[in-house]
Amino acid sequence: MITDRDLRSRCLAAGVAPTQAVADIMTTDVHTISSSTLGFEALMRMTELNVHHLPVVDSRRAIGMVSTTDLIRHESANTVYLASDVSKASSVEALTNISRKLPELQIQLVLAGATARHVGEAVSTVNDAITRRLLQLAEQELGVPPAHYAWVTGGSHARREQTSHSDQDNALILSDALAPNDDTYFKSLARFVNDGLNACGFVYCPGDVMASNAQWRQPRATWRRYFDDWIDEPEPMALMLSSVFFDLRLVHGDATLLESLQEENLQKSRANGIFLAHMVGNALKHRPPLGFFRNIVLIRGGDHDKTFDIKHRGIVPVVDLGRVYALAEGRSEVNTVERLQAVAATQTVSSEGARNLEDAYDFIATLRVRHQEQQLRAGELADNFVAPGELSTLERSQLKDAFEVIATMQQTLEQRYAAGRLV
Repeated sequence: MITDRDLRSRCLAAGVAPTQAVADIMTTDVHTISSSTLGFEALMRMTELNVHHLPVVDSRRAIGMVSTTDLIRHESANTVYLASDVSKASSVEALTNISRKLPELQIQLVLAGATARHVGEAVSTVNDAITRRLLQLAEQELGVPPAHYAWVTGGSHARREQTSHSDQDNALILSDALAPNDDTYFKSLARFVNDGLNACGFVYCPGDVMASNAQWRQPRATWRRYFDDWIDEPEPMALMLSSVFFDLRLVHGDATLLESLQEENLQKSRANGIFLAHMVGNALKHRPPLGFFRNIVLIRGGDHDKTFDIKHRGIVPVVDLGRVYALAEGRSEVNTVERLQAVAATQTVSSEGARNLEDAYDFIATLRVRHQEQQLRAGELADNFVAPGELSTLERSQLKDAFEVIATMQQTLEQRYAAGRLV
């Protein structure tokens, strides 16, 4: 494949004679898509590869070409262009200016009919790029790292379910070969990145679950002890931390540091019925706001009078269920929908139950990003408090059905837990 950029950089700029064969400047290791690939999937692949064109190939025959401009009209809020700008940024200030386009990205995606999954993928992908660039800038300033490390993220970012207004959850897993004085370097690295993310709108974690906190910047052996303690002694704080750290995803660094931990964690947690039973109890703390007569129970009084919290009463319950299902089956998936798809038709959950829960989750999460899109367009801060009056009659009916699905799946899990079948 040859693009106009190839002609400029590899031919004209390089002084290559026009009589030379195109084979000398063309790209041969070409990434392609098929005609059935979703447009958003193509966009995400372009973002990951940092390319602007993808040939469309069916039955080993090229049938066309798509570019980023074909997929999204507003290039200023295009994930590919944002990620490309991030890779070129030479300062935290430059990254901060780029990150200001994230709310516009969310608005444009929702207006184009994107679902919550699309928004989550896009925002999380740009956040990945910003984090990696901050790490590169930190290393330029501090020098070569004295030991291997893995920068990992947790929460909605790890699950690729982030919106443009989210706080940060992250940690550092360091090599066991770490020397006593090496943490001075990683302390500075973590502070640089956490401060940079905060400047870019991914605000400091209220619970201080960040790599700048020495507790979450430890060698792999210490992390092994952490997980062993949480699994073997699942007291309330351990369960809260498990909800964060069983959702980790690598952003940058030595992947083996995280992968080996996760493999051991899945084997150990799956075999520990007491731990799973406690995780079930923890997952049942957030219930959908559905009253006895199928009415939506609203907040009374305060700043959010006559609304309901769509995140903590609708999305979090499904995220928690997905995590329990995945742990019970020893599955490594982190994204909620991928977890539900992975455990469908297993001893843990039926195919129909998993599918219904996935549909409920997609509907509720998409209502949330639409609610936030309306706030962002109005120049307001995005939140999770939805008034039923914002929704159509059909949407309210579907929302009640979705809440009912969640409540039913929670009851089923609760009954299994009460019967001791997970212990």
